[in-house]
Order: sequence, then C-alpha cells, then structure tokens
Amino acid sequence: MTTKVLSEATFRSAVRAAIRAPSMHNTQPWRFRFHDGEIDVYADPVRRLEVADPTGWGLRLACGAAAFNARLDLAVAGHRADAVLRPDVDDPYLMVRLVPDGNRPATPAEQRLHAAISRRHSNRAPFFPEPVPAAARMAIVEAAGAEGAWLELLTGLGPLTAVGEIAHAAARVLERDPGYRVEIDAWSRDDESHVDGVPASAGGPSTEPQDLLPSRQFSGYQQRASHGDFEPEPLVAVLGTAGDTQRHQLAAGMALQRVLLTLTDAGLAASMLSQPIEVPAAREQLRMALGRYGVPQMVLRIGFGQPGFPTPRRDLTTVIDQEGMST
Repeated sequence: MTTKVLSEATFRSAVRAAIRAPSMHNTQPWRFRFHDGEIDVYADPVRRLEVADPTGWGLRLACGAAAFNARLDLAVAGHRADAVLRPDVDDPYLMVRLVPDGNRPATPAEQRLHAAISRRHSNRAPFFPEPVPAAARMAIVEAAGAEGAWLELLTGLGPLTAVGEIAHAAARVLERDPGYRVEIDAWSRDDESHVDGVPASAGGPSTEPQDLLPSRQFSGYQQRASHGDFEPEPLVAVLGTAGDTQRHQLAAGMALQRVLLTLTDAGLAASMLSQPIEVPAAREQLRMALGRYGVPQMVLRIGFGQPGFPTPRRDLTTVIDQEGMST
C-alpha cells in the first residue's frame, strides 16, 4: 500500500487535537515539528514544574497524552501512524515521532474516542453516588492494556482507605515545601482570559478532613457547599507500567489519555491525583499496597459528575516549531 504524505493542514489538525491533552497544572509542556512527512512531539523544558516534577515524569506523561491525541486525529483523517518513543536518544527533548504507515479508514472506536477529545476535562467536583457500570470498568482496563499499561480498579473500603492514607501523607509532604505552594499559585488563574494554568472555575472545592482523597488547592478553589461532600466510596483506579524508564512514562501518558477518552465517551468524569506519584516513598508504598508487578504512574478518581468545561489552550502558533528544538 502506498502511504499518502501528510499535508500541512493534516499536521495542524493533529496538533490542534494534541494540545487538548492533560498536563500537570495545565502547563502544556509540549512543542511540535513537522518534517519529512512525520510529526515530532517535543518536550518544552521551560514549562516543566521544577518543584512538583523535578524528574520530568509529569512532562513526559503529558507529551505521551498529546501524542495519543495526534495519532488519533491522524487516524480519523485516514492515516495510520506508528508512535516511536524517544526515537533519538541524543535529543533529550524529542519525546515521540509519529510515522505514517499506510492509509485506512478510522474504526468506529477511533471515531468515538476522537469525538471525545474536545469534551474531556478534569472534574475536581464531587461525583454522583451512582456506581460506574461494569462495562465501563472493563472498557477502561482494556484501554490501558491497548497502550501497554495496566489499570488496577480498587474495590472495597479497605483498599480505598489504604490508598487514601498514602495520598494524604504524600500531600502533606508536598505542602511542607514552600516552593510547592508558590508553584501552584503561579499556575492558578483568577479568570478565564489566560491560555494556560488552572482557572478558578476548574479549581474544585476546598479540601476538608473527612475527604477520602486529597485535592490540590489551587488559589481559585471554591468554598465547600453544605451538600458538597465528596463521594465516600469513589471508583479509584491506579494506572501503571511494567517499568519506569522515559519510554514507560511516555507510554503511560498515551495509556492515560486513551483511558480518559474512553471514560468521556461513556459519559463518565475523572480527576487525576498525582501526589502519591510525586513523592517517591509514597509511590513505593502505593506499589506495595497494590501487590502487583510494575510501577504506578497515576491515580484516578472516576464517576458520574456535573458537566464542566475544558481549560483553555495556547494558540497553535506558540506550540509549532518548524525548526525543531536545539539541544
């Protein structure tokens, strides 16, 4: 089969989808380059969180998620593309290369996931008490597996309490660092006019002692309503990979986005809790509590929630780099 060369318009469409991916504090730490008919996803080190993400783990998850969106957008345009992780080890900022590999119509599943890109957003508000259907639970486990990751669904108050205690302990460790609070405030936005960061409307309600899981307190958080307690037994999932190399973290980002889009397609909402991953000791405690082989990469709270709105994104002109990035 002859592979049709990607056009500039197809590239820009893929980038438009890519930048809808999630990132810590909505920093949007990515850049994109189009050359020789291929799309390169670069990390933008200027937007890495120095306190919350000193190793670049979160940055790589974000770039992997962006690459998944771009690959999905190519698919609905009729282009199959392989995602090559870290294709040039001599270029530390080059994360993923999308290489066209044949033309074919998108599958119905790809079309549904692609349609969910514009609707996906983190929901930090309390969820409704309705349980997540078994079919949706199976679908997100399969979604993680399709990208080479695993997803552990926690059931029962015992495992939930254990993970909640680990998450709260990690949050306390992070809050003791003055730079952590400064960093959160720097990415908190008091209105909707900004193109990055977390606006007040998306900050979520304030945390209270009875909450099973901690929430990050952006400066625009909402005061808790009298009826606004979080669900006592949410569906909590832990996403993980076999190892923790940079390629594993990029793959985790792709798996995370496939899971999030699968949830969105099913009418579900999710918020991400990375505090247990940000603190190495807590991450190891989480791994041991799960009792399975592999490395946790993200904790998710899943349920049915009130509709919300995606956070703003930067203009394409600020993330497209035709010349690539120097190392």
